[in-house]
Amino acid sequence: MSERPQLRATRASAVSRRRVLVAGAAGAVGAAVALAGQSAEQPGRPHVPVDPTKAQGPGASDIGARSPFEQPRRVSLNQRRTSSQTPLQDLEGIITPSDLHFERHHGGVPAIDPTRYSLLIHGMVERPLIFTLEDLKRFPARSIIRSVECSGNGGRAYRNEDIIPHLTPQQIDGLTSTSEWTGVPVATLFREAGASAKAEWFLAEGMDAAMLTRSIPMAKAYDDALIVYAQNGEALRPEQGYPARLFLPGFEGSSSVKWIRRLELAAEPFMTREETSKYTDPLPDGTARIFSLVMDAKSIITEPAYPDRLTGPGWWEIRGLAWTGRGRITQVDVSVDGGKTWHAATLDEPVLPKCHTRFRYAWDWKGGEAVLMSRATDETGYVQPTLEVLMAARGPATAYHFNNIRAWRVAQSGSVTFAGGGA
Repeated sequence: MSERPQLRATRASAVSRRRVLVAGAAGAVGAAVALAGQSAEQPGRPHVPVDPTKAQGPGASDIGARSPFEQPRRVSLNQRRTSSQTPLQDLEGIITPSDLHFERHHGGVPAIDPTRYSLLIHGMVERPLIFTLEDLKRFPARSIIRSVECSGNGGRAYRNEDIIPHLTPQQIDGLTSTSEWTGVPVATLFREAGASAKAEWFLAEGMDAAMLTRSIPMAKAYDDALIVYAQNGEALRPEQGYPARLFLPGFEGSSSVKWIRRLELAAEPFMTREETSKYTDPLPDGTARIFSLVMDAKSIITEPAYPDRLTGPGWWEIRGLAWTGRGRITQVDVSVDGGKTWHAATLDEPVLPKCHTRFRYAWDWKGGEAVLMSRATDETGYVQPTLEVLMAARGPATAYHFNNIRAWRVAQSGSVTFAGGGA
């Protein structure tokens, strides 16, 4: 397509750096100067000089900070504040800043002295071992860029009673984030301990107040599991498992046990509370999926989305994120007519396995009503299902793995609202 989109969605409530009209270099400079001039006058906005070339700015600081004009925030899902969501609609690229990475915990965030930390490996091993944090850091490190997603992410796009029009991408699917994770492969530690060839599972246990435990197949340990101690170039944040956590790329978030304190090898799964009464998928026939650990392919349009408002007909760029726990995203299709027709979107590099992938599609909006959707396909050939298909397979009682197609309704006025699974 030779024409490039020149307009982007504008927030109904405010103007931010991601919603600026691109009008050429001269116009951009003029707009910036005008904005600077207005900022000194407008109540509630940061005070800046009318002409920044005439005022000496502050010097370097010990810790960098965002511009006062940029204030993305996590939001909490409930009053107990056991989780918070990433502002997907406010981010660029695929890396989530560490302070905006979603969090989920069952017993609060523990305070752990790294000098007293230890990780026990025992069970079906030749020699039980205890590793301190410094011991872990002596092993050759591996760094990977991968996403993590809570298995309950997206419930508001599944149940009709939760589908309300005034939801942002953050409020729908904000329990997923991407970081660069650094640590030691679990396989390395298991070889050090002399893991038995007869061991088929290992138990991961955290040292938070909930003592969360999950059974993990040994095959995952020898694939890409890590004991992580760093995130995005620095030590883990406390809510992300400081000083060390288990990280299982592509698996549901609760299995990547934070504040990890022991790994026990065994021939069978341990059938803990978190994989019997929780984190199972009830099915319509009265049975349940258990150990449904891998996250399915999924996507969401992050703009235009609520509370965006299109300011007039013309070219707009539809943008969003796609991901899968089974490898790489190979294709994302976009529909502007509620799924009647589909068009291939462009995937931004890098396209990494088990990681968020950016997509974009140039849309010539004629000014009428529209329903925007995205549909992801991964390298296994799996295609993100419609709500009807997923509901038929899982039934209304399921509590996890909500990866159905999401929809946004564009009114003739240009306002954008959430439309659940479709028109």
